[in-house]
Amino acid sequence: MTAPAITGISTRGFATHSPEAKFEPFEFARREVGPHDVLIEIEYAGICHSDIHLAKDEWHDLMPAMYPMVPGHEIVGRVTQIGSNVTKFKEGDIAGIGCFIDSCRECVACGAGVEQYCLNGMAMTYNGTEMDRTTPTYGGYSKHYVIDENYALKVNATGDLSGVAPLLCAGITTYSPLKKFNVGPGQRVGVVGLGGLGHMAVKIAKAMGAEVTIFSTSPGKAEDAKKLGADNFVITRDPENLSPLANSFNLIIDTVSADHDINPYLNMVGLNGTLVVVGLPPSPNVIHNGSLIMGGFSQSWVQL
Repeated sequence: MTAPAITGISTRGFATHSPEAKFEPFEFARREVGPHDVLIEIEYAGICHSDIHLAKDEWHDLMPAMYPMVPGHEIVGRVTQIGSNVTKFKEGDIAGIGCFIDSCRECVACGAGVEQYCLNGMAMTYNGTEMDRTTPTYGGYSKHYVIDENYALKVNATGDLSGVAPLLCAGITTYSPLKKFNVGPGQRVGVVGLGGLGHMAVKIAKAMGAEVTIFSTSPGKAEDAKKLGADNFVITRDPENLSPLANSFNLIIDTVSADHDINPYLNMVGLNGTLVVVGLPPSPNVIHNGSLIMGGFSQSWVQL
């Protein structure tokens, strides 16, 4: 299949055309390299669980699927062409692309350096449009990407780049709250779910010096949790396992993208502690007000 013809750099990828469709080869064009753009030849693109949600249109009420869809926002590759005004990259550099590729550059959020919260809506790496609100964006399940240098990341890495790609979504999604809330030695961090996000959270929190506890419904993941550095592994199917942990964590990161009850985790957050939600289940969560009022902590945060 081929996208509507546009002038630009011919490339190819894999696209899906409906919630039930299989992925198939797809030819399309990237825009020409502008003065501030870099052309990246993609070497690796991670498979994020959100790619699956979006391809199957499971987040329709929040982010309706746009077909044809080329997913992929964990992208790493080499710069093969630079625009005339580019200063951040040179040809041959390794570059990464995360979840968004542009923003309005004028709102309060953009001015504060948090373009991902652009008040006018950032341009998603795929399943969205460029800031002209017309040109569709196609993601990293493809051969090339053209992006403004200010929205690409310079990657200082050598050798096998396959492990770099997941850092562009799962890595930064879990590192961000750990950094924001100053996780370090002597703190207790809980990680809900040991999947693509969760395994990153364990490794990073442990590297920061925290005591790390994994909460999971899958007993078979205990060995993996230990190998990743977790100090404790708790099976959440039995409520009795959770009672002794009330009010005991400085930070809990909930990474689960399936429907589940987050109230037990609110009850495990300690005084002045924090619950960060980075998973995005299909259905809204129901939070009992009592968990917020009587939870024994002074602040709670939800971060997406």
